[in-house]
Amino acid sequence: MWLYALRRLVLTLPILFGVTVICFALVQIAPGDPIQNLLSPTASQEDADRLRAAYGLDQPLPIQYFIWIAKVLRGDLGMSIANNAPVATEVFRAFGNTITIALISVALAFVLSMILGVIAAYRSGSIVDKLITAVAVFGISVPTFWLGVVLVIVFAVNMFWLPATGMGASGSETFNYFNWEDFKFAIMPIIALALPPLGIMTRTTRASLAEILNQDFVQTLRAKGLSETAVMFHAVRNIMPQAVAMLGLQLGYLIGGSVLVETVFTWPGTGFLLNKAILTRDIPLLQGTILVLATVFVLINLVVDLAQSVIDPRIKRA
Repeated sequence: MWLYALRRLVLTLPILFGVTVICFALVQIAPGDPIQNLLSPTASQEDADRLRAAYGLDQPLPIQYFIWIAKVLRGDLGMSIANNAPVATEVFRAFGNTITIALISVALAFVLSMILGVIAAYRSGSIVDKLITAVAVFGISVPTFWLGVVLVIVFAVNMFWLPATGMGASGSETFNYFNWEDFKFAIMPIIALALPPLGIMTRTTRASLAEILNQDFVQTLRAKGLSETAVMFHAVRNIMPQAVAMLGLQLGYLIGGSVLVETVFTWPGTGFLLNKAILTRDIPLLQGTILVLATVFVLINLVVDLAQSVIDPRIKRA
């Protein structure tokens, strides 16, 4: 097990290196000049050159990359051009806000998808199966930003049940998930984030379990006199590696793909921060945010690989 974990960790290192190269290259080829956003219309070319040199943007791109990666390896993501604050502080504060609602959303989606997927597979071909499949397809198909807008209109504008935007009555610095007045701000973002993975994982669970239930060993278990609950328990155990893989992938997608949802609800997470960095062409903030999100996605996949090897010993021998 430890040898397998070490091998997977070593294979992750070149992937992380590739992530840094792609992250740097994509940001650099984007149009726009971040220095122009900081200068007044009357600023001279000398002022622009001086400011560009202060941020190291006057160097050739390979030199800029090596300077940036050397700082990253020391834990320094640079300084934000827009607000002159440490990028690491900005990114990790926003990441904490994102990971919380992402974890709640994916946990909610996983539990509901297992319940709905098991029911649909057990009642395959029935009206219940068709209804659950229709809900799953809706969850996969609906755009998250549209769902966010609809939730705001229904629950905030028309019914006045939930606050439309923001993060807590007292702001993100004092947000408390165990305080109902604060948690109300997170309900709609969690629902908007949870619906797509709920649909994906429900369909995956239903398809995998339906295939397992048609295998010979299930008929053997029933022939031995096991109850349907015990048979279902054995069948669900066989789909857990796929379920864990889907759980990890969906968590990674939620963390990296929350830009639209966080923008709709003005939730101060990494998606909202990324959107702000794009609009202001804040290169250090943009690079730092993308790098952290990509690294987290890679590490989540590593954890999923290790978790699968624990659940299914056959993976370790592969």
